Amino acid sequence: MAKVATKYLTVHPWKIKEDGFHFERNQVSESIFSLANEFMGVRGFLEEGSSALSLQGCYYNGIYEWGEKTYQGYKGIVKRSHYLVNGLNWLKTTLKVNGEKLDIAKERIDSFQRVLDLKTGTLTRSFILNTDSGKIDFTFIRFLSMLNCNRGYQRILIKSDHPVNLELDFALDFNTKHWGKMGLWEAEMKANKDYLLAVGKTQTTNQYLAGALKLDASKPIASEVIQSDKEIGYRYRFTLEGEIRFDRSVSVFVDKAGKKKTETIAKATTDLKASDFEVDLKKNRSYWKSFWEESDVVIEGDLENQQGIRYCIFQLQQTYHGFDPYNNIGAKGLTGEAYSGHAFWDTETYCLPYYLYNNLPAARDLLLFRYHTLPEARMRAKELDSDGACYPIATLNGYEACTLWQHASLQLQPSTAVAYAIFHYFQVAADFSFLVDYGLEMLLEISRFLLRRGQWNQDKTYFGYYCVMGPDEFQMMVNHNTYTNYMAKKTFLYTLAISKEVEEKAQESYLKILEKVGISEGFFQDIKNAAEKMKILYDSKSELFEQHQGYFDLPHIDIHSIPVTDFPLYHNWSYDRIYRNDMIKQPDVLMFLFLYNQDFTLSVKKANYEFYEPRCIHESSLSPSVHSILAAEIGKSEEALSFFGFATRLDLDDYNRNTNEGLHLTSIAAAWMNIVYGFGGLRSDGEILVLNPTIPPIWKHYSFKIKYQNKNLKVSVSKEQIKITSDNEKPLPLLLFGKKIILTDEYLLEREKV
Repeated sequence: MAKVATKYLTVHPWKIKEDGFHFERNQVSESIFSLANEFMGVRGFLEEGSSALSLQGCYYNGIYEWGEKTYQGYKGIVKRSHYLVNGLNWLKTTLKVNGEKLDIAKERIDSFQRVLDLKTGTLTRSFILNTDSGKIDFTFIRFLSMLNCNRGYQRILIKSDHPVNLELDFALDFNTKHWGKMGLWEAEMKANKDYLLAVGKTQTTNQYLAGALKLDASKPIASEVIQSDKEIGYRYRFTLEGEIRFDRSVSVFVDKAGKKKTETIAKATTDLKASDFEVDLKKNRSYWKSFWEESDVVIEGDLENQQGIRYCIFQLQQTYHGFDPYNNIGAKGLTGEAYSGHAFWDTETYCLPYYLYNNLPAARDLLLFRYHTLPEARMRAKELDSDGACYPIATLNGYEACTLWQHASLQLQPSTAVAYAIFHYFQVAADFSFLVDYGLEMLLEISRFLLRRGQWNQDKTYFGYYCVMGPDEFQMMVNHNTYTNYMAKKTFLYTLAISKEVEEKAQESYLKILEKVGISEGFFQDIKNAAEKMKILYDSKSELFEQHQGYFDLPHIDIHSIPVTDFPLYHNWSYDRIYRNDMIKQPDVLMFLFLYNQDFTLSVKKANYEFYEPRCIHESSLSPSVHSILAAEIGKSEEALSFFGFATRLDLDDYNRNTNEGLHLTSIAAAWMNIVYGFGGLRSDGEILVLNPTIPPIWKHYSFKIKYQNKNLKVSVSKEQIKITSDNEKPLPLLLFGKKIILTDEYLLEREKV
C-alpha cells in the first residue's frame, strides 16, 4: 500500500502519549486526543488556546443545521444538506501570566506531555513554564462522564515556586466556528449565585442547547462574572506562590425538537447541582475497568498494534454505547467536521458487529435508528420515482444529505446494508420480538424499493440493476454491479423467510404489518421471481465474479505506477479520469464475499482476492480491514498483518494525511473486526458460530472476548494451542476448524492437531 506513517506518539500498551509539543501537528493531536460519551464529544484542543492551527470543536449528537438551498433542475437530486454544528465550548479558558496571555507555542516550555489514559478515560496535559523569575507547573485534566453523559469535567492545577500574578477566565462560549466560519448560534446568558447558564438556539433547526457551569477553587479567592452576547464566565485575578486547584463542572442538555426550552434549562441546572468531580471520576474509572474486563483485546509480541487496537476499541465505545436510540455513528464520530457528522452504511457493515458481540442492546438501538427514520426513507424512495424505503447514503436525521447525485441516487448499499444488519442481528440475538415490532416492516419496505428500482432485461430472462454505483466509487452508472445484485437477492430471500416465520409464529401481528405497509397479493411471488432470476456475473471456470458488466474489458492500470504525489486521487486527477480504468477504490466483490462468507468456497474467495486486491488503491480507510480479514482466511498471513497494522494505527500514525479533520470512526470499528473476524476467524452468517483462529508469525499470543447467547467467551490463541473459555457451563455448539464442538466452561485444542 502506498501509505506512509507519521510516527510521533510514544508507544505504550494503555496510553496515548505525546512527549513534547508538536506545533505543526496540533490539529492531528486534537483529533487523536478527543474524548466523547455518545451525547457529546470534545476534541483534544488546548483549553487556553495557542498560535498553532486549531479546531476547537465541541459536538453534541443530533444537534445540526440545514445548509443553504441549492437550485437543482433535476428531480431526485438533494437540494439541501444538513451538518453537525460546532456547539457550546464549555472548556473555554483564558490564562494570563504576569499580564501576558499564555501561548505555549511561543513560550519557554519544558516537559510538555499530553496523555490519554485508556484505562480511565482521562486526558491529562502538563508542562512547565519557564519565566525570568522561576518555574510554573501547569496540569490540565478533563473527562466526560460515561454514566451521566450530560456531564463534563475539567481540573487545572497550578504550582509556582515564586510569586506570580495570574488571571484565569473559565467560560461557556457559543462563539464557535464551523469550517473556520462563525457559527449561527443565537444565545442568551445568565449568571446565578452558584452557577452560570448559557442557552443556545440553532438558526435553521430551532434546537436548544443549555449548558450550566459551576467552579470550585481550592483557595478562597474572589471572582467576577464576565459576559458578552455569546459568552459568559468567571474571572479570577490573584497572586500565587505555592499551589492552587480549579475544578470546572458542566452539565449540558439539548432539546432536539425545539419545543422544551424551559424544561431543558431546568434539567441542566438541576443536574449540575448533583455533579461532583471526584465522585464522577471514581465512577468513570470503575466504568472503564469493568468495560476492559469484558472487552479487552490482548496482543503479545506487537506493542504498536496492541496500543492501536485498544485505542480503536476505546474510541468506538466512547462514540456509541446505546445512550440514545435516536443516535447513530458518524464517519468521524464526534471528533471533527469532515463528512458533516453524517452516518453512512458503514454503521451496519463495519460497526454493528462490534456491538453484536459486546453490547447487544446498543446493536438493537442502532437498528432502531433506522426504524425511527423509516418515514424519511419512504420519502426518499418517492423522490427517486420508486416505492418502499430507500435509506440515505449520508444522514444525521434520516433525510438524504448527500448532494452528489451519483452517490445519493445510484448507491443502493444503505438499503441492502440495513436488511443485512437485521439478518445479522437476528442471527446473533435470536430476538424474534424485534422482527415482529420493527424488522419485518423494514424488510418489506426495502424489498419493495429494490423490486421497483430493479428491472428485467428485454426478453425477461433475468433481473438486475442498471445505472448504479457499488461500494467501489471509482465506477459509476454501471449495469449489474455484482455486489448490488447479490445483496438485493439476499434481501429478497431473507424477506421471504422472515415473512413466513412471522406468519407462522405471530399471525395476527403479521397481518397487521401487511395491512400497515400495504403489501399486495403478488408481492411475495414477485420478489421470489426476482431473486431466482437475479443476474450474477460469475464464471465457474475461473471462479471469478465480474464486478459489473464490462469491468473485465476496462483498460488496466498498474496502481503501483501511480506517483505518491498523485494521492489522494480525488484532489489530483480530473474527476472523469478516475472512472476510465479497472482501478478499485475499495472492496466491491470482496465485500459481499466477506458479508455472506459462508455462501462461498475458500477457492472462490482466494481466486477473487488474488484478482481484485492488486487492483485496489485503498483510497477508502475502510478498505484494508476487509482485505486483512480475507487474507487471513486464505492463508496470506503477512498481508493480513500488514493491512491490520494500517487499520489499527490509521489515525495514530496519520496514514491518510487527514486525521486533522477527525478520526475515522467506522474504520476504527473495522480494526476490531480484523482481530475477531480476521485472525480469530469468526463467522456469524451461518446457523452456527464459526471460529478458525490463526496467529501472525511475529505474535506470541493474542486473545479477545465476546458475548454470545448469554455466555461471556474468551478466545486465546498462541502458536501452541487454542483455548476457548466461558463464564458458565451452559452447552454451546461451535464450529471450530470445521468440526462441531460443544463448549461448556473450557475447550482446549493443541495446534498440532488442527
